[in-house]
Amino acid sequence: MRVAIFDFDGTLYREETYQMLMDHLKDHPLYRKRYPQFMRAIVPPYLANKAKFYPTDKMRAHSMQLYLNALNDLTVEEVEIYFEQIAQKMKAHFNESIVQRLQEHADDQVYIMLVSGAYTPLLHTVLEDLPIQTIIGTDIPITNGKITSKSPIYHIQGTRKNEKIQQFLQHKKIDWENSFAYADSYSDLSVLSLVGNPVAVQPDEKLKNIAKRRGWEIL
Repeated sequence: MRVAIFDFDGTLYREETYQMLMDHLKDHPLYRKRYPQFMRAIVPPYLANKAKFYPTDKMRAHSMQLYLNALNDLTVEEVEIYFEQIAQKMKAHFNESIVQRLQEHADDQVYIMLVSGAYTPLLHTVLEDLPIQTIIGTDIPITNGKITSKSPIYHIQGTRKNEKIQQFLQHKKIDWENSFAYADSYSDLSVLSLVGNPVAVQPDEKLKNIAKRRGWEIL
């Protein structure tokens, strides 16, 4: 069994999900009143990260938690509507060359996975029209039908992506040498290194340098 593993931000989706999330909250007719408190909470870890006092992986996970704080107590139905509105905006910014690669792999009977740190229900909504068999993202804690931001999230990034991929595929015989992976960031190096056909998509400088040294395809 061959697999093709796709990243989302900067790869299939040309932009950054978190920026879209912030913009949507800021402009939302019902929930924009929650935006100022969210911004007051997010600025300190952001500035600490820029000053290199706070690790990027921790900052990203903390930011995802803070965003859920702004959505605390929304019902499952309200969250579905909220993410559907975001998904419609995001679909206009897909990387068409990556969508084409994804479709080619699907036509070639390659098993398609998407693994991202974005919220799982948002990913399912925005990707519903693509032939992706497995979507792995950051789950949102729900209690009694509502978001409960007091429960810590497990943010899927870095080697946690490998962990989730291996967990899902543990009972399947994978032809890793003839499998594929697509990502844009050095933080996804461990995922790209799993397969025989890694593809760096508009890579950051660190990933571009590694891709060049190793002779990987660069889009």
